[in-house]
Amino acid sequence: MKKKLCGAVALLALMVVLPVFADDPPPTPEELVKIHAANGECLACHSEAGLKKPPKEGLDLKKLRNYLVDVDTYTASDHGQMACTKCHGDGYDQHPHGDKAKESLTECQDCHARKAMRIERQFDKSVHAENLSDKFTCATCHDPHVMTLAAKLGDPHKIVAQDNKICLDCHDSDLAFAKIAPEKKKRPAIDDIHDWLPNTRLHWKAVRCIECHTPTDEKLSLSHEIQNKDKAEKKCATCHSANTSLNARLYRHLAKEEQNKYGFLNSAILSHNYVLGATRNPTLDLILIGLFVATVLGVIGHGLVRAIMTSLRRRKNHD
Repeated sequence: MKKKLCGAVALLALMVVLPVFADDPPPTPEELVKIHAANGECLACHSEAGLKKPPKEGLDLKKLRNYLVDVDTYTASDHGQMACTKCHGDGYDQHPHGDKAKESLTECQDCHARKAMRIERQFDKSVHAENLSDKFTCATCHDPHVMTLAAKLGDPHKIVAQDNKICLDCHDSDLAFAKIAPEKKKRPAIDDIHDWLPNTRLHWKAVRCIECHTPTDEKLSLSHEIQNKDKAEKKCATCHSANTSLNARLYRHLAKEEQNKYGFLNSAILSHNYVLGATRNPTLDLILIGLFVATVLGVIGHGLVRAIMTSLRRRKNHD
């Protein structure tokens, strides 16, 4: 209890002392040039190019392979405009880095204090916290060299691919699962657990695991209250309905734009997935309108032809 209280006090202090870190304005073009140049010195080793052609002699290439960063992915990520030294401070200026360098890594909550407090409350109620709280850190799931905010990605397919990879990296791999799971606990076969779900693997490409494994009344796009299979959502209509929860979660970043463009709420979903009850579609609307207009014109045309033919017959009979 005392430890948790100290942690809460520390986080409150961080909220006061470091309120602007996560809200820092983006670097200017000039600053960005300097940041990329400085980061280039790190990536000269910590990249595939550095592994293939080491810039220094005597590097432990086997060990280095475990600490490679994809340059393009990192540059596009949320931290891609930050200097490496923002997180990797003391101990990393030596080459090779000191054995205790990791101890000086900047903690996520140092910059994300407000978010960390909310996430901690959610995580404490999650299935991951029951037996694994001492093994989980932010970086266990969120690689800071890769992650990109859903709002920044925009495209639901990219959001799903990124977020589900976090879950599947452990829950679809015996090796990764064994590293963090309680001793002797075997990885459940996720295909068997989800055998009630039609086209299981296709669902995982279309929606995030957290759509079903976090409280469905949670309107935030991100929740860390991961629930076990007994509490997971299994009502198909939660997603497959006109008032689908996906609008407030997965599609929230496109919904407003699409609604302004097409004039109805579920247009964003219909661009990517089939959802029963969300029956409007721009292309289908045009086809139906075209068929309606063609039908009306056909009826009118048919009536005119009959009227003309009747008039001609009467004149012929009169003559």
